[in-house]
Amino acid sequence: MLAITVLTEPGPRHVRPTEGELAALVHRIGGDGDRFLVVQTIPDLPDVFLQVWHRTGGDYTLEHRDGDPERHFGASAAGPGAVVAAMTAWADGRRDGWDAGHVWERVEFPPAQPAPPLVLDEEERGLLEGRIREVLAGGYTTRAGLAELAEDYLVSGDRRPVSRAQAEALADRMWLERVEEQTGWEGETDPERLSGAFAELEAAGITARENFTCCRSCGQAEIGAEAGPDARGFVYFHNQCTDAASAGHGLTLLYGGFDGTSATTAAVGREVVAALARAGLPSEWDGDPGRSITVTPLTWRRRLVG
Repeated sequence: MLAITVLTEPGPRHVRPTEGELAALVHRIGGDGDRFLVVQTIPDLPDVFLQVWHRTGGDYTLEHRDGDPERHFGASAAGPGAVVAAMTAWADGRRDGWDAGHVWERVEFPPAQPAPPLVLDEEERGLLEGRIREVLAGGYTTRAGLAELAEDYLVSGDRRPVSRAQAEALADRMWLERVEEQTGWEGETDPERLSGAFAELEAAGITARENFTCCRSCGQAEIGAEAGPDARGFVYFHNQCTDAASAGHGLTLLYGGFDGTSATTAAVGREVVAALARAGLPSEWDGDPGRSITVTPLTWRRRLVG
């Protein structure tokens, strides 16, 4: 898998695609509503990306930026094969020579206007930055989502104390602080083990979703729409569970059977606990289908993607 996220014009994000999946996306673009791809690093870094634009019957236009607007360049590509080769090499740590074979020209932009200083009192700044850190610690946000949070968190009536530009600047600063912090993490983390257990459960017919919806009520109402035709049951945790886990309180998992019976729910619970154990994660559950499963002890270090 490639350490990138691919954004598409129709909306879906593709996280860590294989080379084959990336090639399929490149060959697909061209029609109305599906004309470009934006490739970001993992973790996403501000103003670092590679993108392609193509309309059926026309050329392929590549652009890449490496930080400042002065480092934004564009080139034409001979066809989808050349685009895939460039993107694959760029994804591989932007290895030497990834941009060879193209004539790159600088793309000019108007001078960027810096965001005005953010003026907040100590209490409001503490509340805002505290919530941003909490969401960053959860690990499921994107830079865009973090900026939206920063812009909206202190809104009250007609008062909007944080502009979009200020929100983006604050979110990017705190995002990069978290990226720097996670460079010190070594090996597989507990959230990565959890993702592995959920992938195993999904393959076994248990619909498994991480950080799914805002609360239990919404989760229970919406999990059925996530299920495939052969799914027997489900397991998920919602945003509030993520917040609790990142604060050191363990992770609550909610589960059940799609037939609504206690027997199926208990069977699903046993499968979940067994998958967690195989992933090296301890859990607490007394076998009662009316009680949730708690993954504990747990060190919540989820690496940012973006």
